[in-house]
Amino acid sequence: MNKPKLWTKDFLIVSIANFFLYFTFYLLMVTITIFATEKFQASPSEAGLASGIFVVGTLIARLFSGRSIDQVGWKRMLVIGFILFLLTTCLYFIVNSLAFLLINRFLNGAALGVASTATGTIAAKIIPNERRGEGIGYYALSVTLAAAIGPFLGMVLIAHASFNMNFVVCIVLLAFSFIAVFFLQVPKLEVTKIQSATVKGFSFHHFFEAKAIPISVLGALMGFGYSSILSFLTSYAKEINLVDIGSFFFIVYAVFILVSRPFTGRWFDLKGENFVIYPSFILFAVALVILSQAHQGVALLIAGALVGLGYGTFSSSAQAVSIKVSPKNRIGLATSTFFIFLDGGIGIGPFLLGLFIPYIGFRGLYMGMSVVVLVSMILYYFLHGKKAQQVEYKDLPSI
Repeated sequence: MNKPKLWTKDFLIVSIANFFLYFTFYLLMVTITIFATEKFQASPSEAGLASGIFVVGTLIARLFSGRSIDQVGWKRMLVIGFILFLLTTCLYFIVNSLAFLLINRFLNGAALGVASTATGTIAAKIIPNERRGEGIGYYALSVTLAAAIGPFLGMVLIAHASFNMNFVVCIVLLAFSFIAVFFLQVPKLEVTKIQSATVKGFSFHHFFEAKAIPISVLGALMGFGYSSILSFLTSYAKEINLVDIGSFFFIVYAVFILVSRPFTGRWFDLKGENFVIYPSFILFAVALVILSQAHQGVALLIAGALVGLGYGTFSSSAQAVSIKVSPKNRIGLATSTFFIFLDGGIGIGPFLLGLFIPYIGFRGLYMGMSVVVLVSMILYYFLHGKKAQQVEYKDLPSI
């Protein structure tokens, strides 16, 4: 029996569009603090706010875009999000004060929230049900690659060109993918009067998909753990005199996700989510332990590989679970629910964890995060894993 086709024109377009959206996000995330410090003499806390306020805008936008995407139209919302993201990225050229920068960062983040909610929803719809785990895994690679290439290129441009060159690169690549979006064919969705009426309310049900909440809570915890790497790895590498080799951490992270994704996505579909999610918790926890004890560059690279196999596998698999457990007519809301929690964990992590670093140091931080990940694995069993295991046993043929 032939498997339904996954690598269609539409799947490629939406994945490429999502890549360039997140490429811009990550490139500017690692350079905007330097921009704020050098151009506006911002203090470290103000520069950090310029970086983090982007995530606040993204979260707020996801709340509203997830609940209204079916009524606005999936492709239309993607186009709107892209236009807003392009415009706010262009505004960086004329930013002339710290206040202006903060406002634009917030709006830039909100635009990403709108556009990425649309790309995630469209991807979930065009991926065949029989290959959902595999398809979501490949789609999630767009974010993974962006998280590796964006920061790397951003730092290269900072070292060898002006700040404006960062903005030019982002705008050119966004414009290219925006043009490609017009060739995207999105399946039509019939919206019933009942579904349309729910958008007018302001209850919890209208902003979140309840069935996606359990796995999304775990996404927040894992994102919280991952934020310790995103925000403090550079400072940690500098402290232990491993800055040069530490710069390759995210490259190794991306390579191992690329290598593993064809297998983990297929295993998700064939053997169930527990088969890939439980090991992802363990691998991520081990990576954090190794990171906490690193004295040589090879330890950092091994940790990067295990983070890719652990956190990278979890994030794509958990997204697939959030869609799997939700009603088909609320896929958009399930997608936004998952990313609201995941982004929330990543966004709030640096602020909260930064309060503890003066007392426990970076090594204590990463050891503590390994405990958080293991606790998350136990919570997964009660929130979803136990139920998923019962379903898998139920589906087995009787002897």
